[in-house]
Order: sequence, then C-alpha cells, then structure tokens
Amino acid sequence: MIESSGARLRYVTSGCVKSGAGDLATRLKAILEGLNGIIAAHAPGEVAVEIVFVNANPQSTLALGQARGTAICAAVLAGLPVAEYTALQVKQSVVGNGHARKQQVQHMVRRLLALPGDPAPDAADALACAICHAHGGKLGALSTQGFRVRKGRLV
Repeated sequence: MIESSGARLRYVTSGCVKSGAGDLATRLKAILEGLNGIIAAHAPGEVAVEIVFVNANPQSTLALGQARGTAICAAVLAGLPVAEYTALQVKQSVVGNGHARKQQVQHMVRRLLALPGDPAPDAADALACAICHAHGGKLGALSTQGFRVRKGRLV
C-alpha cells in the first residue's frame, strides 16, 4: 500500500495474506477476511490489481484467478474502485521496460519508495502495481502507447 500526492509516493505497508490449508472455500474465505481487515485498518481510496494471463500450469492459473477474484470482491464490497493492469504496463510504468526482470522491479520499487532494502518479490509486485496505478492517474487510464494489441491483449 502506498500514498500518492502528485508525483510523490510514500510507502504505507506491505505484506502477505496467507490462505493456509483446507478446501478451496476455506482458503478463499481466509483471503477475503484478511483483505477485509487490511481495508478496515488502512482505509485505502482505490485498489489496483494485476491482470493474470494463462501460464504453463493451468491449475496454478485457475487458483490465482480465484484468489484474484476474491481480492476484487473484497474491494468492491468495501465500495472501492478497482483498476487492473497487465504485467507489461506495471513493468513499463515502474522500470521503463515492459520486459524487465523481477530484480529490476524490486530495485526500482525500492528507489521510488525510498525503502531501506529491496522488498520481497511478492511485495515488490504488489507495490509496483500500486505505483503503476499512481503513475497512470485515473482508474485504468495508464497509457498503452508503445504496446501492440493482439487478440484483445496488450503485448
């Protein structure tokens, strides 16, 4: 979570909501309750999430999509607007290169938020998405200039 005031960005917090063990419904409930707690504690004004594309493991993609849907529901139920960005948009916004490596994203997140060290990879991804949203202005208004659209997706 970050605060944005004009071009100034300030780190607020980051972490990981653990879903634990159990069946799918129990794990999704844990995610929903964890996010509800975070929203209640920090009262964000907007939420940004990364768009998930299919990867090599369909089961992982499906599980990630379900967790992502739960996160979006938590935000919508709290009355928060939700913006979605592709990994290319996030990397382009934060690093200046849509095909940047994870380490480059971590380093730039550290620099942009004046953190004492590189954040963990998951935290860096989430903070990069928030930075992308802050750089993009209004919900989903980030420029896609320089990207090609193929089959309805940014490339």
